[in-house]
Amino acid sequence: MKVTIPQLRELKRDGRPIVMITAYDHPSGRIVDAAGVDLVLVGDSAGNVVLGHGSTVPATMDEMTMLTAAVSRAVKRALVIGDLPFMSYQVSDAEAVANAGRLIKEGGADVVKLEGAGPSLDRVRALVASGIGVMGHIGLTPQTATALGGHKAQGRQAEAAQRLYRDAVALERAGCFALVLEAVPAPVAAAITRRLAIPTIGIGSGPDTDGQVLVLHDMLGIGDEGPHPVFVKRYAEVGRVMADAVAAYAADVRSHGYPATEHTYSIPADELEAFESAIGGGSIDDNTLADW
Repeated sequence: MKVTIPQLRELKRDGRPIVMITAYDHPSGRIVDAAGVDLVLVGDSAGNVVLGHGSTVPATMDEMTMLTAAVSRAVKRALVIGDLPFMSYQVSDAEAVANAGRLIKEGGADVVKLEGAGPSLDRVRALVASGIGVMGHIGLTPQTATALGGHKAQGRQAEAAQRLYRDAVALERAGCFALVLEAVPAPVAAAITRRLAIPTIGIGSGPDTDGQVLVLHDMLGIGDEGPHPVFVKRYAEVGRVMADAVAAYAADVRSHGYPATEHTYSIPADELEAFESAIGGGSIDDNTLADW
């Protein structure tokens, strides 16, 4: 049974934590769905996590649509959220609706996510009026991180915290069904969560949000070995396992340990004899090969 927006409201009301995770391809979508998560975000973090860019900004609509479709084909239970990339919704309501429609129709997403409040409030209203569910995202918004002074916590001063609080309420009123709070001080995130009727999903925003989200590659230890945000918890070192496996394969090939007999296909003895007779007896010669 597919997770629904009303069910998310029930989870909030009952105090049961909501589990959200990113995924960017079909195998990952299948694995996280089988693990029983509630929400799968095909985030524009794919721009740096899987496409190798320095930020989320270069991710395109074509790329996000392709990745969302791959994940959607794998996920049977969780609600799939397609992330609207930078400049896919900022220009106008019409562009926002058209691009969100692509993530739904071509990408198979159930709903979409966009960043910010302010001008984004009109976009939320337009999307909701078009029948598209919208998840909001405030706090550290990676698409506009430069304007925010870099990738750092937001709302650490009283005025900034009040602004986040007002933005959260405005996004709920505009029609968002849920809200991501990224890198928001825990007490501020808790106050926002208490105020809203819609669920909040925290990332680096403390334990009192209605749910949590992590990037799959971060929690599994895949990717860059550099420093990670303080909120990232490593649940496995899959990257190390992968590297060890590839190194073992390379050593096996170089030592002639792979492929072994059990990794090869056979040919019946009489067929092999006929083949060897043909190539050894000259019935397959250069003239015959030239005809091919």
